[in-house]
Amino acid sequence: MPTNLFVVLPVLASGAAAQEAIPPARVADIAPMLPVHPAGVGKPITDRATWDALAQQDAFKSYVSRAETLLTEPLPDQPDDLFLDFSRTGNRDRWQRVAGQRRERVTVLTLAECVENQGRFIQALEETVAALCAERTWVMPAHDGSLANFEAKTIDIDLASSAVAWNLATADYLLGDRLSPEMRTLVRDNVRRRALDPYLAMVRGERSPNWWMLTTNNWNAVCLAGVTGAALAQAESPEERALFVAAAEQYSLNFLQGFTADGYCSEGLGYWNYGFGHYVLLAETICQATKGGVDLFVREEVKAPAAFGARIEIINGVYPAFADCGISAQPDYDTMWFVNRRYALGLRGYDTQPLGGGSLFDAMLCSLPNSASALPLPPPSLAGTGPRSWFDRAGILISRPGASPTCRLGVALKGGHNAEHHNHNDVGSYVVVVGQRAPLLDPGSERYTARTFSAKRYESNVLNSFGHPVPVIAGKLQRAGREAQAKVLQADFNDAADTLKLDIRSAYDVPELQTLERTFVYSREGAGSLTVTDHVVYTQPQTFATALITCGSFREASPGELNVYDFDEALRVRIEASGEYEIQAEEIHEDTSRVPTRIGLNLTQPVSDATITFTITPLDLAAESGSLVPNGSFEHGAFKWRIGDKMSTISDEQAHTGTHSLKIVDPETEGGSNVSSVRIPVDAAGKYELKGWVHPVSGDGVGLYVKYWSADNKQLNPTDERGWISGIGSVGGDTKAWKPFSFPFDAPEGTKYLQIWIHSANAAQVEAYVDDLDIVKAG
Repeated sequence: MPTNLFVVLPVLASGAAAQEAIPPARVADIAPMLPVHPAGVGKPITDRATWDALAQQDAFKSYVSRAETLLTEPLPDQPDDLFLDFSRTGNRDRWQRVAGQRRERVTVLTLAECVENQGRFIQALEETVAALCAERTWVMPAHDGSLANFEAKTIDIDLASSAVAWNLATADYLLGDRLSPEMRTLVRDNVRRRALDPYLAMVRGERSPNWWMLTTNNWNAVCLAGVTGAALAQAESPEERALFVAAAEQYSLNFLQGFTADGYCSEGLGYWNYGFGHYVLLAETICQATKGGVDLFVREEVKAPAAFGARIEIINGVYPAFADCGISAQPDYDTMWFVNRRYALGLRGYDTQPLGGGSLFDAMLCSLPNSASALPLPPPSLAGTGPRSWFDRAGILISRPGASPTCRLGVALKGGHNAEHHNHNDVGSYVVVVGQRAPLLDPGSERYTARTFSAKRYESNVLNSFGHPVPVIAGKLQRAGREAQAKVLQADFNDAADTLKLDIRSAYDVPELQTLERTFVYSREGAGSLTVTDHVVYTQPQTFATALITCGSFREASPGELNVYDFDEALRVRIEASGEYEIQAEEIHEDTSRVPTRIGLNLTQPVSDATITFTITPLDLAAESGSLVPNGSFEHGAFKWRIGDKMSTISDEQAHTGTHSLKIVDPETEGGSNVSSVRIPVDAAGKYELKGWVHPVSGDGVGLYVKYWSADNKQLNPTDERGWISGIGSVGGDTKAWKPFSFPFDAPEGTKYLQIWIHSANAAQVEAYVDDLDIVKAG
């Protein structure tokens, strides 16, 4: 389960539940359920049967090799100046990188010692623990803006400090007297001072509660899991441990209130992994400690959120990056395995119990027998793979091909509002997936800085509506706030098509705006299509614009028609507008994992009543061109090609046919160009030819290679002692004129796919253009 404390950070919105006293009667009920002595999760190192069995698993063997590496590396230094970096510059990453390395050592060294049981990792572990206990605070700099924790004016609990407390308490429990008495006392004193006592004071009303106790987002579940897990491992009194359990039972209801009744997580999939993943850890820890007497899994409020990870899938393992979510986010395997068993979801692909984890408590709760492993594997169902997931309370629709044998398109359509957890101003946003790509998407989150969680949040063009495929009304972007909310006007679903019509007028603070309706129609006919229609009415003429967002590339194929590409998949977008328009493309340069391009479509004249419609369908260029090599002419840019270096570009300087070719400029004597095609399916092994045209400029050594792949993803090329494969030919020269080339090759038995690789030799210095590549059967 996700336990990386240093990328998952605070939220903007929070609930405002009132703090209620924990009923003493409930504490009295729970205390007899608990063991006389504290016990953490997992099995102590002395239980050699358990640990010897784990030692046979590759996941646990890897901890030993990782720990051996750590023995050769110094403990990363974390000076005060590094903590103060955030307050001075707003940069979170520099401290978090070092802190993550320091804290990870506890997990790796402890598990390695439990597996090996020879004592050789204890000294390094104790040095690490001593360094952590010497830190001014376990609270992260980004959560200590006033420096009150750093300056020891208070002790708060945050995502990081609660997890450090639980991890150290678990290490102490697992290793027991393998740690020195002084070290065990140091751990217990620090866990008590930095986590248990401050939390108890909040629960008892002796000090104001930290905000997360009453909030409805991931902080609640994460921090509750940390302090409760630490207490169950270290608090001597059963009555005190019972108070922690009763408090977790009560305060975790706030977390569940952060989901809509249909189970939608407005924080996004990444935070479902983190927040709900920690709710699972909390619930399992309490369930084990009370021998099932307190089971937070059986709450009715948990069932819908538990299914979110499955229901939010679009198609083929692609998920929408709504809110602060990475564009490649996927459900955490450990959490999905757990909920699949506990709630009999019938999900495919989650049959094998996970092993290992990013923290001690995660590894122990997931890898050993637990309340989920005690249940039978549920039979497969259509959960997450049916024709749609409709989150009616949130206004989110996921539409899929369902039973259609030809439809290749899936979509995520967003209503919602602009005061969600980890909110983006994105009412009306959408994602379009074909195959395993999302050529049209929501760009997801940016790298967090001080600006991200401040009044300047919506200065970011990926967090405000500029970075989303939504209208611009009278020159204005969407406003933030709960009043900016989509109203569902129509939700009509059947086997052939899904229609969702939204009133999104309230998202714009434009007095002249009378009507703004966005209608989505998803069709499963043929290869599938999505129609997006915006209708605007003003009381006085105003400007009107909308946009498409891609992290790939695009070209205007013809008037009123765009092709949008993302590596090996593409979409065709047909545009219909009630007035003349211009297309204005702009890259959005924020700190993101990929650079989004906003394809703006702007009506050129103010309007009183206007409509813009996008009709989006899959684009199959291979079928259109008749060539075995898709986009071998490079007329569609880098579509179907992976350019892995800066020596290679798509150029319009030279072309054998059309207007573009692949340009290679390799001035280096070490390293070479690196361009690969998609894998190209073939009917059979045998003799083929790679044909094309080259325009040599200078030098020699543009190597042409063909890789052979089996149906089970194994490369069949023979390699030399260096692990290198042989090329089938090379081109170059200085004729500065187009000339053809043809190189034969023999695909071995078992070949199901061919892949062209263009690589200038490491020692070569060469410049050339390549165009019109194709593969044909020989003879």
